[in-house]
Amino acid sequence: MDVIVIVKKNILLGIAWISLILGGIGIFLPLLPTTPFILLSAFCFQKSSERFHQWILSSPVFGKYIRDYQEQKGITLKNKVIAIIFMSVGMLYSAYKVPNTHMRIFLGVVFIAVSYHILKIKTLKK
Repeated sequence: MDVIVIVKKNILLGIAWISLILGGIGIFLPLLPTTPFILLSAFCFQKSSERFHQWILSSPVFGKYIRDYQEQKGITLKNKVIAIIFMSVGMLYSAYKVPNTHMRIFLGVVFIAVSYHILKIKTLKK
């Protein structure tokens, strides 16, 4: 195999794992968006390792969401509502705990931007 191809696959594999870890952390930290990191991870696994790509697609936590997005380029209304509710709770808790007004404004801007992104994604019918 060509050295450039091997290096490219290893770089993509590294990005995939870092993305997956950041996405996992994002489940608990409202400032880190989970979905984009998980989708990036799936994309990088797809380009670098069929084994890990199949592993993430079969994940009981992320698999269905990734397949829906990859195959149909969208998410269900139920998942949109759940994502926005969890994000709202996390952002409100963070805004309550952070004494800095600028940080609260930043949290609000992030909330609006991510909510907008979620709402713009195609809504799939069940």
